Amino acid sequence: MTRLVTFADGTTVPALGQGTWELGDDPAWRDEEQQALARGIDLGMTLIDTAELYGDGRSERLVGEVIAGRRDEVFLVSKVRPENASEMKMMLACEKSLERLGVERLDLYLLHWEGNVPLEETVEAFRDLVDEGMIARWGVSNLDLRAMEQLMEIEGGEDCAANQLLYNLASRGVEFDLFPWMQARDMPMMAYSPLGRGELLEQPLIRDIANRHSASPAQVALAAVLRHDGVIAIPKASSVEHVEANADALEIQFDLEDLERLDEAFQAPNHAVPLDII
Repeated sequence: MTRLVTFADGTTVPALGQGTWELGDDPAWRDEEQQALARGIDLGMTLIDTAELYGDGRSERLVGEVIAGRRDEVFLVSKVRPENASEMKMMLACEKSLERLGVERLDLYLLHWEGNVPLEETVEAFRDLVDEGMIARWGVSNLDLRAMEQLMEIEGGEDCAANQLLYNLASRGVEFDLFPWMQARDMPMMAYSPLGRGELLEQPLIRDIANRHSASPAQVALAAVLRHDGVIAIPKASSVEHVEANADALEIQFDLEDLERLDEAFQAPNHAVPLDII
């Protein structure tokens, strides 16, 4: 099953992509991690998210090796460190990411989180990269509603294509205000750590629902994130088996009872809460 998410400019991407946080760190796992990413592309998980921060560039190099000869199949996302988000530094940071990835252009370039560089300067730097043809579009990560509203007041800020946020059954704070705000602007939410950090998979309810669907707890947790329109989930998988299991999560169809039980056990807040960040 292929489920698509559409950016404001009309570009479509798969709702289920691949994350690379912690991939490339250990040479002993390199071949297996490459095979996993390649298998994900084969299965239609063609959005790949990485960052200059991950493994100090090692994840980008790993991705570059995997997509060599397959660049046209992939929607490629990387992220710039906040200390490199100035007009002086972003061009060089992007050039280095492109070199590690072995590509001429990123499909989406994100500010990893808000730092000390004024957003006005960061937006101008992003616009320069678009003009140079080094990136197709830009976005942000880990920005709360206050920061997003501030961004919209900046000239060119309305071109922000996405916001990458921590989102899973245990972290639903964005559902109260930030995510609806983004949906109203056709701005996809990229959900990182959609399975949590392992704690969700031990929950009896998730295990019970998984048994009902002949699925794994991880597949249920991932399907719960993917049920929402405008969400792009980017789970990390370091083995082919794990990638194939993630892809199968798209086949899960929750019934009303499943959804009611999940929403009761993992309640979204009814008031604004601070943004969850890992």
